[in-house]
Amino acid sequence: MNLYIEEENGVAKNHPALEENLLQVWGCIPDHWKPFTRTERPVLKLYGICDENVYGLIDGIYTDVWNIRDMTAEEKLVKQNEVKAQWQQRPNLQNFSTWVFDEALCRYVAPIERPVGDFKWSGVKNNWVEVPLYPNDGKLYTFDIITESWITNE
Repeated sequence: MNLYIEEENGVAKNHPALEENLLQVWGCIPDHWKPFTRTERPVLKLYGICDENVYGLIDGIYTDVWNIRDMTAEEKLVKQNEVKAQWQQRPNLQNFSTWVFDEALCRYVAPIERPVGDFKWSGVKNNWVEVPLYPNDGKLYTFDIITESWITNE
């Protein structure tokens, strides 16, 4: 799939088009349409921002130019406060009262690292408890962290 972008006065205009579409319309690639290479949007760091994407000319070929920057202190604070507000809406919040907010990760973390496997946090024990296998009797269950067992929904 080849892409081209219209150029006017040495500047990319509009958005890239498929080569096949240009050939259907004009029967050739007009001189004012230049090759374009699509680049994937980069994965951002936790506190990164991708400002407006622009089209730039690199080595004679137009491409996506991604403007990446670090968040300002104010933007970081807004993001952290959003995470904290969502955390406060969490059901059964009292079960997680010993968890603390980690600014470097922008999330709440348990005071004890989670073991490998199927574990849930028990605020009563202030530790992880292993979840037993889900009952295989066709009924619907919910795991009860207090009793550390599956309770039927019926």
